[in-house]
Amino acid sequence: MADLKKYTVPGFKAGAAMAGIKKSGRLDMALICSDVPATAAGVFTQNAVKAAPVLLDMVVAKKGRARAILANSGNANACTGELGLADALAMADLTGEALGVDTSDVFVASTGVIGNPMPMDRVAGGIAALPGTLRKDGWEDAARAIMTTDTFAKICGVTENIGGKKVTILGIAKGSGMINPNMATMLCFIATDAAIDCPALRAAVKAGADMSFNRITVDGDTSTNDSVIVLANGVAGNAVIKKSSPEYAAFEAALGKVMLRLAKMVAKDGEGATKLVEVRIECAKSAADGLKAARSVANSPLVKTAMFAADANWGRIICAAGYSGARMDPNAVEIWFDKVCMVRGGVGLGPSAEALATAVMKKDEYVLTVKLGAGKASASVYTTDLSYEYVKINAEYRS
Repeated sequence: MADLKKYTVPGFKAGAAMAGIKKSGRLDMALICSDVPATAAGVFTQNAVKAAPVLLDMVVAKKGRARAILANSGNANACTGELGLADALAMADLTGEALGVDTSDVFVASTGVIGNPMPMDRVAGGIAALPGTLRKDGWEDAARAIMTTDTFAKICGVTENIGGKKVTILGIAKGSGMINPNMATMLCFIATDAAIDCPALRAAVKAGADMSFNRITVDGDTSTNDSVIVLANGVAGNAVIKKSSPEYAAFEAALGKVMLRLAKMVAKDGEGATKLVEVRIECAKSAADGLKAARSVANSPLVKTAMFAADANWGRIICAAGYSGARMDPNAVEIWFDKVCMVRGGVGLGPSAEALATAVMKKDEYVLTVKLGAGKASASVYTTDLSYEYVKINAEYRS
């Protein structure tokens, strides 16, 4: 498995335009298009309040075939009622007409402020301009166009030899705030030239999301718009991958690698974040218990503010693990910062250990490990610190 040196995927084009949806006047519409019909799969927000594009995309995903993904930033088209659904469908119609494909072959995604009607006159102008921007190497423009409070464009890809053929997997993502399992204001679009059937692609996407986007948290908020959409057009010419194929494991691993890298980028770019921390739970009774404890620690505002201050206040950590509901032996708990053990047998190891742990916490990235003393299972969640800047960004988000 090799990292992509050039951001292109055979049989796909991408582009971006400025439609005037964002106040900033920056790129705010993106289009990804396959030259041929592609197998499609997606996973979407588990929030009961789903944005209009998500409701539309869930229908497209059920069909399992698509040609294009249209996305805008600056307006979420969420909580906009019947008008919002009509606008999302109109966006798909306009895109289908511009590309010469069926409306039902177009995914639509939106991100931005909730509750505002879509400025459809500007959206229509953006859609009309997008086909002229499509290029094989237009992915970085597309990645910039879907940014909201993101500070950098998120893009990565890999190549893998599958069935004797070179297969490419390339993805872009956006997300910075309102990030929490199970996904949030997070959009991710992935294209691959692999030939794979719909059941296998759906299984790989779900497995990848469970171990990546569903393992990150910035602020504990689950959004209305989060979507992960994958298109596979088969241009690589490999034998069609099925769930039972020996090649399936290699494809799932490669897709999972791309998804995890993008998820980490989203977490690292958390609004106001200065640190990316892997909260790893070990010695859990079960994987489910491990994940429960990891999420509890990773979402604790007290733990996250201590991370920001590089304050090795391990009491907050053991407290968050304790109220998670995960089974644990308080007298066997260990807490580690990278390779520094600060708590053993549920008891702190004193000022010298705290000083070493504090040094670790000043790093941009580190691993916080909590051993529950209840079994052999483990789980990880990726989180960020909670800073003054997070409050400032979100206090001024609509101003």
